Amino acid sequence: MVDNRLYAEVVVHTPLGRRVVRSAPVPQAEDTDNLPPPASFHYSIPDALRNEILVGHLVWVPFGSRQLQGVVLSLSDTSPVAETRDILALLDPQPVLTPYQIALARWISEYYMAPLHLAIWNMLPPGIGYRESVILTLAESVPDPTRLSPMQQKVVDLLRSRGSLNTRQLSRFLRDEDWRSAVEGLVRQGVLRRSREIQGPRARPRQEEVIRLTAAGRDFSLDDLRGAKQRVLLDYLQGRMQGDWVPVAAVLTETGTTRAQLRGLLERGLIEWRSQEVRAALQVGCEFAPTAPPRFTPEQEMAWREIAGALEAQRHRVFLLHGVTGSGKTEIYLRAVGEVLARGLGAIVLVPEIALTPQTIRRFTARFPGHVATLHSNLTVHERYSQWLRVRSGEASVVVGSRSAVFAPVANLGLIVVDEEHEWSYKQDQTPYYHARDVAIQLGRIANVPVILGSATPDVGSYYRAVQGEYTLLELPQRILGHRRQLEKQADQRHISAPFPERIGGDDEGIRYMELPPVLVVDLRQELRAGNRGIFSRALQKAMSEALSAGEQVILFLNRRGAATFVMCRDCGHVLRCPRCNVSLTYHGEGHNLICHHCNYRLPMPDACPQCMSARIKFFGIGTQKVQEVTEATFPGVRTLRWDRDVTGAAGSHERILEKFINHEADVLIGTQMIAKGLDLPLVTLVGVVSADTALHLPDFRAIERTFQILTQVAGRAGRSVLGGKVIIQTYNPQHYCIQAASRHDYKAFYQQEMACRRELWYPPFSQLVRLVYVHRSARACREEAKRMHRILLHKIKRLGLPETDLVGPAPCFLTRLRGRYRWQIVVCSKDPHALLSGVPLPLGWRVDVDPVSLL
Repeated sequence: MVDNRLYAEVVVHTPLGRRVVRSAPVPQAEDTDNLPPPASFHYSIPDALRNEILVGHLVWVPFGSRQLQGVVLSLSDTSPVAETRDILALLDPQPVLTPYQIALARWISEYYMAPLHLAIWNMLPPGIGYRESVILTLAESVPDPTRLSPMQQKVVDLLRSRGSLNTRQLSRFLRDEDWRSAVEGLVRQGVLRRSREIQGPRARPRQEEVIRLTAAGRDFSLDDLRGAKQRVLLDYLQGRMQGDWVPVAAVLTETGTTRAQLRGLLERGLIEWRSQEVRAALQVGCEFAPTAPPRFTPEQEMAWREIAGALEAQRHRVFLLHGVTGSGKTEIYLRAVGEVLARGLGAIVLVPEIALTPQTIRRFTARFPGHVATLHSNLTVHERYSQWLRVRSGEASVVVGSRSAVFAPVANLGLIVVDEEHEWSYKQDQTPYYHARDVAIQLGRIANVPVILGSATPDVGSYYRAVQGEYTLLELPQRILGHRRQLEKQADQRHISAPFPERIGGDDEGIRYMELPPVLVVDLRQELRAGNRGIFSRALQKAMSEALSAGEQVILFLNRRGAATFVMCRDCGHVLRCPRCNVSLTYHGEGHNLICHHCNYRLPMPDACPQCMSARIKFFGIGTQKVQEVTEATFPGVRTLRWDRDVTGAAGSHERILEKFINHEADVLIGTQMIAKGLDLPLVTLVGVVSADTALHLPDFRAIERTFQILTQVAGRAGRSVLGGKVIIQTYNPQHYCIQAASRHDYKAFYQQEMACRRELWYPPFSQLVRLVYVHRSARACREEAKRMHRILLHKIKRLGLPETDLVGPAPCFLTRLRGRYRWQIVVCSKDPHALLSGVPLPLGWRVDVDPVSLL
């Protein structure tokens, strides 16, 4: 008999497979080749769905005794298993993933050693999931109360009064009570009937009520209406509407009428009324007027020719666009996206911080109105789903967003841009621990499209690959001040006469350059010797006074939140610590609280030391909140804004802070790394780095690189207009090569010295790291499991004779305890760590981070 059935490979959304491989009893060294659980399952497609199901579809499938959702990964006329069950239903008529995305998910699962279903579900917007709901209904016969337990009677009484309930509703009514065994008994007795239904996704497009005139309404005479308000409504509609649907809320607001009066028109057949899906582009405020591309500089033109060639050939190449701050990298991105759109293709543009998204969106929407969608974690579930639908439907073909935007279902993808490619915030901090930059490169390889990586301070690994020829290096070494006419207009508005650099080119639209802002390094040790114990050096305080007096703006950078770093008793030395994380609590003046920045544990500031009861409790260190307080005290009347995680929890907070500063509603912006990147603020003439040493000496191999990058990036916020600017860096380590290179804006000098250190210590890019972290509530169990895993790995290294493979640890993590759990780690340093870790069973509690951005 010929088998004409069609089969589907489906990845099922289930807790199964959350770990890298199957959990096992404590294995011996010889038991290290256990196979992982299945990544996907095979189902047969019933005849009714044979011509409907495609790769990427969301389907409903039986899974054991449950019914779950899954995504179709592939179709075949054969199955690797003898017996299969039928797919039950198609949940969405359109595929939720493209074939490119499915191939990318398989790569993520393999490379980052993560379960395939987690890689798949990371690509979908939150709230999209369907779920099975178990409905409980009372049978028609009335049960005999004497045969029921007290809990069973409580369940029966609840269903009798409330009607049928699902198990989640029942759990809410019977909170903290064990009702499940009672329900099972009632079902066996026939007192309850149990049924199942599919509940739709939590995320749904927003619905909006709209109306429009009917043919009768367009010709209806106002005189035939008795009510004055109804005449106002019909007059408004006849004068404003040309057969288009208009929101009910807008009509009522404009006319000052009520829904009852609108329903009167509906009853007479004068209007139509319905609900429709709303998928409008997000409003980000301060929209730029539509812009035309400016003329390129010679350096931009050289870089553009390389990129244009790859776009013309429609082939994969990785470009590292290394341009100093203000050199015109964004304009190249815009030109490349414009070229892609002209070819009927789409693009993904990644930015590292949500803080950068509003300004980037405004630039892209100004150039490509109607084409841009945005995806990032600061949107609500419904907003993200709405934006995702716009992309999937092809309504929006350019996606601008943070890390997860790399998974946008862009049809006919033609280009990927990764701005500030060096940023560690592109790294996901939970399984799968993917890096969006590297995922973007792999997606570009799969889709055969160019990828542009842009940065003023490239990751040293990226720059190394460019130097080695793996990437194409493009350089923009000069800061562009602007075009002559634009600058003269700026100068006229500011009533200044600026000495413009010599014009280049031969026409009247000559391009002007400006040197990067001068950087003054202040030795805080000398300030202390001079008797200055304040947080502002004499040079910084003087420069702030001059800038504020001139009506200009100042940025103060400190990569630490709060008012004080820690609180200590001066008598017994006791430091107040988080009981769950064993790290010092940070004092926050607002609320007079001590807060843990890792788990958000809060404690009111005590009046006395909890250990010795001394009242001599003192604050040590400073944070952004303290800088704000000191700034306002030092410069009375100054208007300040703070931009850190403590003030950006609410939706739209980043946009509001940026808009206020752009509109000059504040004079000084004080913030953490959020303010260091990508922002173009023409009125900022002074950037002050309150302390350059915050992260310089952390026990992490990237600490020096991060410090250089953030100092260079924040320095680039100054001097981006005809007003010019300067930077003051305060430090206790003025001779450190990182500080010196940042003060000269000299990336290549930093790169050469940093690479010499990396080569000597055999750190990336000369090797690859995988960080294994074990987490457990017991300190002893955590230590013993880490040692056991170390023995297994050593045994495998010897058994396979793996070359150039080292293990660092086992050792406690720098943050030994977080959220009540202890942490130990093993770091694998190898040319090919996958060869060692493949097939190694990692029980529940182990976390695998391939290419970690930090070892803290």
